[in-house]
Amino acid sequence: MELTLLGTGAPTGLPRPACPCARCASARGAGARAATSLLVDDALLLDLTPGAVFAAARAGRSLTGVRQVLLTHPHDGPAVELPPSLPPAGRVPDGRTLTLISGHRVRAMALDAPGTGYEVTSATGERLLYLPPGGAPAGMAGRAAGPYDMVVCDVTGRPDAVAGLRAAGAAGDATEVVAVHLDHDAPAGAELDRRLAAAGARAVADGTTLPVGGRRAAPVIPRRTLVTGGARSGKSLEAERRLETFPAVVYVATSGSREGDADWADRIGLHRERRPAAWRTEETCELVELLEADGPPLLIDCLSLWLTDAMDRVDAWDNALWADGGREKLRARVAELVRAVRRTRRTVVAVTNETGSGVVPATPSGRRFRDELGRLNAAFADECEQVLLVVAGQALVLRG
Repeated sequence: MELTLLGTGAPTGLPRPACPCARCASARGAGARAATSLLVDDALLLDLTPGAVFAAARAGRSLTGVRQVLLTHPHDGPAVELPPSLPPAGRVPDGRTLTLISGHRVRAMALDAPGTGYEVTSATGERLLYLPPGGAPAGMAGRAAGPYDMVVCDVTGRPDAVAGLRAAGAAGDATEVVAVHLDHDAPAGAELDRRLAAAGARAVADGTTLPVGGRRAAPVIPRRTLVTGGARSGKSLEAERRLETFPAVVYVATSGSREGDADWADRIGLHRERRPAAWRTEETCELVELLEADGPPLLIDCLSLWLTDAMDRVDAWDNALWADGGREKLRARVAELVRAVRRTRRTVVAVTNETGSGVVPATPSGRRFRDELGRLNAAFADECEQVLLVVAGQALVLRG
């Protein structure tokens, strides 16, 4: 089975008409994307969009052999003219299966948002799942008939849809995940590629033809990642994005609780609201035990608070105790953590603070913390396949 993506953008396209935002302003030429429309084996068209005939011609395809046109979601905006060669567009009721003269079977899937998803099976057994913008399958648990060969969906807008498919066994290591319905909220260029790669997905240009099925290497997802940056730089959000398509994640909060601190409680509450409901939270600084155990991915937030706890345990804030064995005890604890990171088999994303670029701390203990955090960050980063620096919400790749 072959799939040609006539468009890969949001329903209004990218750039959006008359939108003055920076993302739309940069989406010109090769960066522009038409509304998402899929041509399957020149026989089935999923979503009829303006200019579909010309988009097919630019991709070296023709719509003259299309026997069925199916819509996945309500199409707002100006009416789309139906080319004379195409049959009328329609939608299949949820749960029903349509068999085409070409041998393709199309099953309509119920979603948790307005619209219909389509599972397309070729005459030779390859399986494709296409989801509309903002949609995720409803009630997939326990009903998957094995992993799809390809999933085409709104990865940037509904990463939880990918997580749900993986949890249900409908998407596996060999499933190719292609991001479509890309809007101006999604990053551009290399940043989009990097973010999707972390989710085991990719985006392609309009007009790309892809084979569905066959042997395909599993996407390479960095197993250990360190995300560093200054206060309120967006580093925690960046770390969370890297794991939002995983079916289960353990969020390791090293901060604990602070009795009577309303501001701290508000910060913790905002983090919790942002995380997917399926994630489990562990409030602990015993990172070595978690790293040595098997289990789902770990998101550690953050190493600087872990270091604060470690320094508390060895009385590193006291100058005399620091000189009298405190330094050695702390370095030993850090070395133990670094060894655990090196040996772990789990996927790990850790957050830390970047210090030392501004005012020099006025106290010896403050300078001690700055220096030790710099050493910890460097040692931890050395064990990671990817290291990111987040500045003003923008992630810069330092390694990987």
